[in-house]
Amino acid sequence: MDDDRPDPGPELPSIRASDHEREATARFLQQSYSEGRLTLAEFDERTTKAYGALFQSDLAELTRDLSPARRDGGAAPAAHRDAAPARRVTGGSGPSTSLAFMGGCERRGAWTVPAEHTAFAMMGGVELDLREAALQAHETTIRAFAIMGGVEIYVPDDIHVVVEGLGLMGGFSEEAGRWKPDPRPVRQAPPGAPVVRVTGLALMGGVEVRRVPRTR
Repeated sequence: MDDDRPDPGPELPSIRASDHEREATARFLQQSYSEGRLTLAEFDERTTKAYGALFQSDLAELTRDLSPARRDGGAAPAAHRDAAPARRVTGGSGPSTSLAFMGGCERRGAWTVPAEHTAFAMMGGVELDLREAALQAHETTIRAFAIMGGVEIYVPDDIHVVVEGLGLMGGFSEEAGRWKPDPRPVRQAPPGAPVVRVTGLALMGGVEVRRVPRTR
């Protein structure tokens, strides 16, 4: 079977790409999109390929027509390393559950949200603050269950959020208005930003997902 992957050539041996190199390429693509070098469709397609790339040569091919400096398949130039919210994705591990039974559970400050996290509150409350949190993966699923209790999730505006939960004799909602503790405007997450998907159930309780300004 023919291999459509480009021949890496003598300077690009088939070396496996690391997570850091994939993230660096995604950040570089985002910067190129913001400069008008890529259309939105091209940016989405190349970013998807970057996260699925196996070899450094695959990454190099995605940026070959954007900058000669990127032909080595290495990390993005230093000027772009801190430019994108993708820096939140560290690949680290974190707690898989947050539980509150007739009490409270809070997670805030510097902590890592795993790719899948479950928050459960029964006659109690759970608070998940993601403003300073790192993410294990580019896409995160938080399953929130509130039974005669409440779950509050604060998502900074440099992360895309999708809310898909169900409320039965309760509420499952997303709030994006002015937040009293930080009245700065809430902006739209940039293209290529990490995604947090919130699903679950509120039964005689409430799950509130609030989009808030990113940390200064």
